[in-house]
Amino acid sequence: MNELFDSLQALVDNVGRVVVGKDDTIRLVISSMLSRGHVLLEDKPGVGKTMLARALAKSIACDFKRVQCTPDLLPVDVTGYVDPRSEAFRPGPVFTNILLADELNRATPRTQSALLEAMGEGQVTIEGQTHQLPDPFIVIATQNPVEHRGVNDLPEAQLDRFQVLLTPGYPSESEEKRVLIERQVRDPLIGLSPVMDAAKVRQLIEAVPKILMKESLIDYVVTLVRATRHSALIQVGASPRCALQLMQLSRAYALVQNRSYVVPDDVRTLATHVLPHRVMLNTTSTETLNTTECKQDVVRQIIEETKVPVGS
Repeated sequence: MNELFDSLQALVDNVGRVVVGKDDTIRLVISSMLSRGHVLLEDKPGVGKTMLARALAKSIACDFKRVQCTPDLLPVDVTGYVDPRSEAFRPGPVFTNILLADELNRATPRTQSALLEAMGEGQVTIEGQTHQLPDPFIVIATQNPVEHRGVNDLPEAQLDRFQVLLTPGYPSESEEKRVLIERQVRDPLIGLSPVMDAAKVRQLIEAVPKILMKESLIDYVVTLVRATRHSALIQVGASPRCALQLMQLSRAYALVQNRSYVVPDDVRTLATHVLPHRVMLNTTSTETLNTTECKQDVVRQIIEETKVPVGS
């Protein structure tokens, strides 16, 4: 366990050399990767969303591709196509280990849906032929919630395939000053070297199911997820996929914290990132809006009202 944790800590530290003051966010992204999840980074422009994805990719010696989402991006630009002349399959950028889908909400719904099979099943079907994606495979998507022109809201089916939604937020004053000082000379990404390879990532992924999670904590996950379906403030609650991903993420998060077991605080912490984007609020009241902030507030209320299992 110590050897695995040392590898994970080295990865956190390496990414933290570029993404200053966001170690908690970095650990959550790594935990999602280890539990075969996908990450949606939603925040204002310029807070380091794309930089986080690029720094993680450079810290792992594996294949990385970036798709800049625009309204004219086609599904075949993501998944690939069969060349009509040679009848050979030309794989798209989705055939990689880490895919950065930058400003995903700028793509059309048709192009967004091209990622559904890849994110849910780790494969892509083109003209009746199924092609397996590399292992590991993680989508890190970004979106800007401020702009409303030229953007398309992600549909519920797409959101449900993102294990976590994270909002990095602004750095503190001292952190922002450190960023400016360190970038007077050069971009820190230039000198960033990998600290592990894809084989090591697969080893860490295989260690996640070995993390102990007591049945009382599994019951706790089920109770939290089902509570979203019975809340008067919520119109559409979280799915069974959400419960499964919260359980898997809890195990990976415990590993990143150098523990061989899950504790209740793991579930409580992660639920605030796993549940909100999967629910749809009742908007009959003028005070309730289907924004990320409102959803997070409602989920936090559910967490506070749900009894934490004792002795777990």
